Amino acid sequence: MTRLLNGLLLLCLFATGACQHAPRPLATTQEHASGSAYVPSPYEADILAFETADRLEPPPHGGIVFVGSSSIRLWPNLPQAFPGHVVVNRGFGGSMLPDVVQFAPRIVVPLAPATVVIYAGDNDIGRGRMPSQVLADYRNLVHLLRRSLPDVRIVMVSIKPSPSRWALVDRMREANALLAQEVARDPRARFVDVFTPMLGADGLPRPELYVADALHMTPAGYALWQQRIAPAL
Repeated sequence: MTRLLNGLLLLCLFATGACQHAPRPLATTQEHASGSAYVPSPYEADILAFETADRLEPPPHGGIVFVGSSSIRLWPNLPQAFPGHVVVNRGFGGSMLPDVVQFAPRIVVPLAPATVVIYAGDNDIGRGRMPSQVLADYRNLVHLLRRSLPDVRIVMVSIKPSPSRWALVDRMREANALLAQEVARDPRARFVDVFTPMLGADGLPRPELYVADALHMTPAGYALWQQRIAPAL
């Protein structure tokens, strides 16, 4: 009987130890270590398309990269708007400054541009981010770019006064003021104000500069941007 009890005790101890040290199953590719579902970036397809195009026909280094949201992506014939410059369009619609920070190492830095023109912050304010957050994100982007491209010039385009977001105009003005102050301290950066000339004599956005959604621009709007940005290049 004693031998039988001892045997049962050893069997229980072995089973307990095996349970304690059994390896945990690995997380699947569809979940993070925390167990939450993995959600790919909505911009991944756009970024992969840029990378594929760059492999097939690499842009020359030392040019000008325009990066930012749909106001850049939808710019018709952007390279032809700035003759005498090598211009690459890296706009992806709906993006915010944190998205540009995330993807700049893949779609901006490898091109080794001499100048980066940024239009972002519009969607940020539209989605509830505060002017101080826009400023912090801009600083993060500049730090990232200069870490790999120490001599790169930065051209930051102000947030435009879109009629569809006019209720947020005070935040737009504050964000633009913070960005302008930040850029003024950087000898290799320029701030381009498109906000002011896109307002009419009544202080409201000029309707002829916007398409039906009251957010994106007509050719007249892009012509105004070309006139404002060209001297900064």
